[in-house]
Amino acid sequence: MNYTQSITRRHRTAFVLAIDQSGSMVEELEFRGRRTSKAAAVAEVANSLLSELLLRATREGEVRDYYDIAVVGYSGEGVHSLLSADETFVPVSALRNAVRNTRRVSVERRLPDGQPAFNEVTVSEWIAPAASGQTPMYEALLYVHDLVEAWCRRPEHRESFPPLVFNITDGEASDSDEEELAQIAGRIRSLMAKKLSWRVAPELRFHLDESVDNAQRIAEALSADAARNASARAEDPAEG
Repeated sequence: MNYTQSITRRHRTAFVLAIDQSGSMVEELEFRGRRTSKAAAVAEVANSLLSELLLRATREGEVRDYYDIAVVGYSGEGVHSLLSADETFVPVSALRNAVRNTRRVSVERRLPDGQPAFNEVTVSEWIAPAASGQTPMYEALLYVHDLVEAWCRRPEHRESFPPLVFNITDGEASDSDEEELAQIAGRIRSLMAKKLSWRVAPELRFHLDESVDNAQRIAEALSADAARNASARAEDPAEG
């Protein structure tokens, strides 16, 4: 069954990003041509996604609220919002004034002959690297479920495109087993089915990938795909 819905200011969508900030994220990996911690790599991916969403929502110098955004961190310190201490969802227009830091970074790209080249660019940072304690993934996903459910129930979102939810983690949950994770996945799946008015929704699975390299590629692919999809769907009709 095909589903289509334009993303406009009247019919916005939501992005929810859950980030594992447990102690294992202090481990290092090769990321974009350099050695860095998993926590720093994931923060960079998250900040790149937020920058891309902000760019895609900007028209003639105005940031148009096509998206609501929530970034949730989970670690030994619990589950909490990483964008705002007051509200979990923030409109994309709020990102411009919420930048916590800017810095110059070296970005690798490939030349037509396959040789690497590096460019210095200025990047905005909303999310800082963090790594401590255990991995309360079940608690985080339950928190995300409640966020998404509340967002979908709001009358102004009745005809909006369903939220996109991403969970970036490098390990197993410390507060649940696979069966419990499957249960919360089923509840999130049920929300999507109701939002799409489908009798059957795609099944959600949680699978531990122990390859750090694969985890890096998946995280980068998710951020690129989310931004690409948002760009393709975003429209701004006269009444929007």
